[in-house]
Order: sequence, then structure tokens, then C-alpha cells
Amino acid sequence: GKNDYDLLVIGGGSGGLACAKEAAQFGRKVAVLDYVEPSPQGTKWGLGGTCVNVGCIPKKLMHQAALLGSALKDAQHYGWNIAQPVHHTWSVMAQAVQNYVKSLNWGHRVQLQDKKVKYFNMKGSFSDPHTIRGLTKAGKETIITAENIVIATGGRPKYPTHIAGALKYGITSDDLFWLKESPGKTLTPFVFNVSLECAGFLTGIGLDTTVMMRSIPLRGFDQQMASLVTEHMESYGTKFLKLCFPTKVEKLESSRLQVTWKNTELGTEESDSFDTVMWAVGRAPETETLNLERAGVKTNPETGKIIVDASEATSVPHIYAVGDITEGRPELTPTAVAAGKLLAQRLFGQASELMDYENVPTTVFTPLEYGCVGLSEEMAVQCYGADNIEVYHAYYKPLEFTVAERDATQCYMKMVCLREREQRILGLHFIGPNAGEVIQGFALGIKCGATYPQLMKTVGIHPTCAEEITKLHITKRSGLDATVTGC
Repeated sequence: GKNDYDLLVIGGGSGGLACAKEAAQFGRKVAVLDYVEPSPQGTKWGLGGTCVNVGCIPKKLMHQAALLGSALKDAQHYGWNIAQPVHHTWSVMAQAVQNYVKSLNWGHRVQLQDKKVKYFNMKGSFSDPHTIRGLTKAGKETIITAENIVIATGGRPKYPTHIAGALKYGITSDDLFWLKESPGKTLTPFVFNVSLECAGFLTGIGLDTTVMMRSIPLRGFDQQMASLVTEHMESYGTKFLKLCFPTKVEKLESSRLQVTWKNTELGTEESDSFDTVMWAVGRAPETETLNLERAGVKTNPETGKIIVDASEATSVPHIYAVGDITEGRPELTPTAVAAGKLLAQRLFGQASELMDYENVPTTVFTPLEYGCVGLSEEMAVQCYGADNIEVYHAYYKPLEFTVAERDATQCYMKMVCLREREQRILGLHFIGPNAGEVIQGFALGIKCGATYPQLMKTVGIHPTCAEEITKLHITKRSGLDATVTGC
């Protein structure tokens, strides 16, 4: 018999919505299933996925709140009379951020309606390769069949369940952005970029914040840059417990949380009390309730992620997957969106272009932002050998920092190039204000195969931080001081 839909998307996040809306442009019959399982602490949200509700959007807005706090301190040096001390009210910020997120949830629903995409607020699972069983919150069942199915259910934060009290007393980033009251004195154990970003803005709005790291910060990123980011955070007021890992969390009579941890460097056991413990131990793919085995979709048994080929196809030809749920892909909103659109174009628009995952730019929104595109220095050495790469670098001082007498010790940039005659740029790394805006522009050039000589012919915009990239001339190999002096 005929299927109900040409395309059914399971998961209403960035990748899934992009794919569904693009497919609808081709006049196809499209449906989206989306259901948010409340977090262990009971937090839930609307349509739009992680990025909109508990990721990039609320994170960037709260980061902006912290930047404004720094700007208030700077403002006095620029002649503004601001009564001291300034005070931040969490509930005002949280309400404004949450209202904006809710407007985005509504906007996504309206867009689906306008594009004639059917939206089911249901949890989906496979009955067979073409049939999905949808279940509402109330337990009402709907059976939906589709010619093509796209899985885009993303991931959710993991809990370290082996730590006593972790699940009962801790929260994750799924909860932080929806708190009505200030989290107060906060501990965030383990260092993924979300924990550094959250710790950064919590410190910035005046909260006592501690990061606990068992090993290296920002795994997968250039480690010299990661060290500069954490150094700046320390100087900015965030506390770091290095080479430590938590062993238990207990609730005190005062309702505060007593956390006990091991210091592996000293071999000691230590403890302190906090108002909030926010776990950041990575994310787990949302595959458990999908019944993938009923459809024959293969996953990586170690990560639980769905194995896909270059065309986003799973082990079942008409079932596809995009975004964070897929094995070996960057966990980034823009890549999920682009992959989802291209998939719809290939399925229904006679197109053949595949998603290119090379040279994807990204930014970590720590108090001093870190943006990058291309290879880290470590990866370049691994791929090409230390003798075959040249690293140009500079420590610079943003003009905005001068009058305000702000420390610019960690404002740094480096460009990793091949040493051969053409000197193709392999990676660009930038720590400083507006890092995302800076890297976004240079990402185009690097995507197009830009070389170091071409960059040297690019005229800078004066006076900007990004301009310093067009003036990079000191190599690490030379051993010369890389500090920029004068303008």
C-alpha cells in the first residue's frame, strides 16, 4: 500500500527541521515527530531541539549578560559614572532569555504550518523499516508510514551515575538555562566546552564558580589555545580544581550539596559545599527508545551513535540520519542544518551534492572567546610532520582593552600553514573579543584553499583585532618574541 508520507523526520531540532522544511519546498508530503523527555530534574521545553532551547541560543544570551558586566567595569575608565557596586538579578535575565526561546519554539511551529509540514508532538519508535509508532504524552498511539525516514534526535547530557548522589542532586545544561532562581555557588565537574562556557558566564554575573577537571580542558581543540582560555578564566575569577574527580554528592541539612573529590596529584580526599552541581560529562545519543533494531539500523556499540555514509544513509537504504546522532560528525548546529538541507535536495530535488565536513569553523563562548577553523597544531603535526608545517603567531592587545587597562595576556592568534612554497593555510586559531565574527570571515578564505602569501596581500581594517591576522609574520620556529607592539 501507499505510505502516509514521502518523508518522516524523527526529531525537531536544527537538522531535522531544516531537512523537513527543505523537502516540503519540493511539494512532498512531509511530517516531523518531536518529543522532549523531561530531564531527570523535570525540565522540559518546546520544538527546536538543543540549540534553541538548552544550547547555543540561551548560552550566547547569558554570555552576553556577563560581557555587559565586564563592559560596566570598563565604562568608568571611559568616563561613564556608574554607581558601585553593580548587582545582577538572575531572575530578570532568565525570564528574558526564556521568553525569547519560547518565541523561537512558536516560530518553528508556524514555519512548519506555513510549509504544510505535519507536526506530531509524539515520541517515535520503529515498528518496521517504513513504519513508526508515535506515542503522545497521554499514551495515545498513532501509526505513521513513510517512504523515507530521517533520524535527527540528537543527544542529551550524560550523568556520571557511578558517582553517589550525582543523579539525585545534580543538574546538567538541560536545566541551567531554565532555572528561575540563581544557581548560587556552583561546581561544574569535567571540562567539555559547555562547562567552560557556563562557568564563564556564571563567574561573569558575579557567582562563585568552580570547574573541576580530571585531565585536559577542551578535548579535541588545540591544546595551547585551550590552556590560554582556562588561564584567562582563572584570572577572571573562575576557580579550577585540576587533576581532581568527584566521588560523591550528599545533601546537607542546610539544603546545600556537599561534594567529595579525590585530588590525584596529591593523593588526598577533599570536600566543599555548593548550592548547585552541574555535570558536564559529555552527551549521549538519543537512540534508546527508537527501536532501531526493528528497522535494522546499525549503531556504533561504543558510542551508541548511528553509522552513516557520505550521503547520510544508514545501513538501511531509505533511512537516513543527520546531526549529533551520527557517528564521526561534528556536534554543531550549522553542520546539522546544512546536512539536512542537502539530504532533502538529493532525495527530492535531483541534486547530488554531499555535505563537506572539512574546515568547519566553530567558537567556544568563554569570557575571552576562542574561535577556530581547520586543523589544530597537534593535528597538523600528526598529519604532515613538524618539519612540514609553519606556525605564525602573535600576542596582541585589543584597542578596547587599553583605556580600560584590561589584561590582554591571553589574547593570542596563530595560523598553521604548510611549509611548502604555496604555504596553504591548514588552521586558524583566535582568542579574543568577538572570536566567532572574526573566524566566520576567514573561514571562507580557508575553505577556498587560501595561502599565507594571499593573506599577506589582504588589507586589514584598522583598528580591529581581526586586522592582526593579516599582519602575522613571526614564526614559532624563529623563537622571536611574538608580542605585537604599536599599531
